[in-house]
Amino acid sequence: MPIPQCKKQKIKFNAESFIQYLLPLQEILLTTPVLNSRGYRPLKMTFEDQLNALLFYHLQEHESARDLVQCMKEDDFAKNNIAPDGGISLSSFCEAINDRGLEQLQYVFEELCKKARKILPAQYSDLGDLVSIDGSLINAVLTMYWADYRKGSKKAKGHFGFDVNRQIPLKVYLTDGNGAERPFVSSILTEGQTGIMDRGYQSHKDFDFLQAEKKHFVCRIKIKTTRTIIKQNSVPEDSHIFYDAEVLLGTPGVNQSKTPVRVVGYKIAGSTFYVATDRHDLTAEQVAKIYKLRWDIDIYHS
Repeated sequence: MPIPQCKKQKIKFNAESFIQYLLPLQEILLTTPVLNSRGYRPLKMTFEDQLNALLFYHLQEHESARDLVQCMKEDDFAKNNIAPDGGISLSSFCEAINDRGLEQLQYVFEELCKKARKILPAQYSDLGDLVSIDGSLINAVLTMYWADYRKGSKKAKGHFGFDVNRQIPLKVYLTDGNGAERPFVSSILTEGQTGIMDRGYQSHKDFDFLQAEKKHFVCRIKIKTTRTIIKQNSVPEDSHIFYDAEVLLGTPGVNQSKTPVRVVGYKIAGSTFYVATDRHDLTAEQVAKIYKLRWDIDIYHS
């Protein structure tokens, strides 16, 4: 295959590498939801065209849509393998990418993650199937009319599930910037998985709901949270663990949990942590370790 000689090209193109990236997608594209036109005009680019163009754009480090479209007009490889049949103008390309198939991209993303999970080894298999959960604001362009945040500001919010054992993203959901994070916990987790969450996800009602669904959690809670002790567990000597008990969380008659949870308290580097969990199969030290692993998702965000 000829090598593209586009203007502003920053790296040497390797056609074999490009095809290598596409190979895992072939089977997935057969079951990807169909991208339909939102109006009466037919699509200028199919979803597969969009995917090829986006992949080519990032691999070639193009600086703009204009640069990419020029390449699709002048380079034989790009014309034959990237551009849609009959070519495409800059305005039509920008319109197509502006309305790109987000549902289809999310489907491809999750299916690729499933493939990766079957290949990559689990680092902490003794602790279970761990999923760190977090939300993050994303700057949005003005055309993302749905991404409300506050007056004069457009932000979307990504709700992420991160496979801690394999160090890869697992699931992502998008809402406007004001979207609540807690409702996505159940959607991100599957039965048997353990969600690792910070204090913003503390909800006694949700803890009850997750246990009913057989989905586990390790969630930091506020230090002043009311705890009604049902059973006190022994605490190892010479340990950073100072508290381990089965409790009901919250104020009776107000926000108290219906199903007991286990709370582990410990101190690290002068900071005090209380963590709620339904994992009774682990030691208190293992519960503390699981919460520490949560910070891996912040490394992914950065």
